[in-house]
Amino acid sequence: MKKIKETAKSLRDSLQRGIYVVINPFVHLLIRMGVTPNAVTAIGFLGNVAASIIVGYAAYQSLHTEMDWSLLIWGGALILGFSLFDMLDGQVARLGNRTSRFGAFFDSVLDRYCEFFTVGSVTYLLLCRGWEIAALLAFLALMGSLLVSYTRARGEGLGVVCKIGFMQRPERVVLTALSLLATGICGVVGKSCFDPLVIVAVTMGVMAFFTNMTAIARINYLRKALK
Repeated sequence: MKKIKETAKSLRDSLQRGIYVVINPFVHLLIRMGVTPNAVTAIGFLGNVAASIIVGYAAYQSLHTEMDWSLLIWGGALILGFSLFDMLDGQVARLGNRTSRFGAFFDSVLDRYCEFFTVGSVTYLLLCRGWEIAALLAFLALMGSLLVSYTRARGEGLGVVCKIGFMQRPERVVLTALSLLATGICGVVGKSCFDPLVIVAVTMGVMAFFTNMTAIARINYLRKALK
């Protein structure tokens, strides 16, 4: 298990470094334009809100007419695209020498708002389509996501760094976005032998399990560390 965790961390770090290589030219452009890290954070937040509105509108529309699956593609693409700003703001702060304690706080708060909106819109979608159990799983996924972040923040407030677990924010964002993209594509193609919402439902179930397991693992880790 330890070797698996180390391999997963190594792959995650390698992917992160690769993404930085791609986005750094854009980061330098933003710095030259005078764009602040907090502005980048706010843009990413607004993009996620827009994505959530699109998913929510698709859900509401499906109550009165046929489901427009293409809206889920747009929603997933926007979540994926604007979540890159979550990496951009940190790089703009570091490379532009504009780090601040409030910036770190502002980023964390808007990250939580983003998850409320995105996973909340998925929950609403599942409810509108009559998938009550899947909607409950989405709610549990949201609850677990918030606890993963809270346990880390509370631990650091007590002087203990706690980053263990498989389902951290980047993984949650990618899973949510890709599930919406895949669901929308299957719905548009219209040749699948199953309801495309199965993809979102299964994804929310996976997230519900692993986010809460990660939160429990962090609680246990902090219990031992704080003795």
